[in-house]
Amino acid sequence: MLKVMVVEDDKTIRDIVYENIKRWGFDAFYVEDFQDVLSLFIENKPHLILLDINLPAYDGFYWCQKIREVSNVPIIFLSSRDTGMDIIMAMNMGGDDYIQKPFDIDVLMAKINAVLRRTYSYTNTDANVIEHDGVVLNLKDSHVFFQDKKAELTKNELKIIYILMKNHGHVVSRDKIMRSLWEDESFVDDNTLTVNIVRLRKKLAGVGKTDFIKTKKGQGYIIT
Repeated sequence: MLKVMVVEDDKTIRDIVYENIKRWGFDAFYVEDFQDVLSLFIENKPHLILLDINLPAYDGFYWCQKIREVSNVPIIFLSSRDTGMDIIMAMNMGGDDYIQKPFDIDVLMAKINAVLRRTYSYTNTDANVIEHDGVVLNLKDSHVFFQDKKAELTKNELKIIYILMKNHGHVVSRDKIMRSLWEDESFVDDNTLTVNIVRLRKKLAGVGKTDFIKTKKGQGYIIT
């Protein structure tokens, strides 16, 4: 089921939008902690965001920029502002559409449906971002993020950290990792895997995350 994230601090508007999204058969949730919009986005993995511009603490442009660092999820801006500059800025920041308040709820729903149709095949809605312990992995552009820093990963590094993050809390054997890489037609022997792990750890340390990947001697690797 496609999921919509509502980032709106006006409770009346938020509740109306939320109820109508649910009525249309979509999943939905809304933000109450406006200090941590990015973490809520990563945790809940929505397929579309409705993002108000005027928000407590940081405005919608700020959160759009932070989200765009890790994801191309469609964003529809909501705003009481009606200047051409705000609309241009919203689009330049990576917004997919802009609707001015007060708006007709049927018009908003039509826009939501149109953006979702353009963006997704309804049979393939897997998220391109995963997160664990503050580390964010963008599968689409092969970057790993921690706090405000990022590093670009090679194809093998991306595959290795993806396997470990998906299986966090469990030891993943070296054989299992190598088999996964072989499926991608990469030649990976035991020494090649060791080199990739060393480079991956170095890149994680470079963004400020040390000891993220732990070695279990004789067993494999684990992200706890």
